[in-house]
Amino acid sequence: MSGLQRFALCVLVIGGLNWGLLGIFQFDVVATLFRDGQASFGARTLYTIIGIAGLISLSTLFTPYRVPHRTLKKDNVRPLKSV
Repeated sequence: MSGLQRFALCVLVIGGLNWGLLGIFQFDVVATLFRDGQASFGARTLYTIIGIAGLISLSTLFTPYRVPHRTLKKDNVRPLKSV
């Protein structure tokens, strides 16, 4: 996962928490930060950034999961114990 994808995922988590607060408590954090409400330029910009982060994170759904392959060097092999 690249740095851009990690950043987009963090932005999505923050946006998801905002939507959770809006759904449960009817409290919009973004609209509260920008005193003019949802129609302000700052709020619209922040909502646009969250939307772009969603598009970036959408690509992670279609990338296969890669299991890191560990290689064992000959120097790391322990000798077998004698019985």
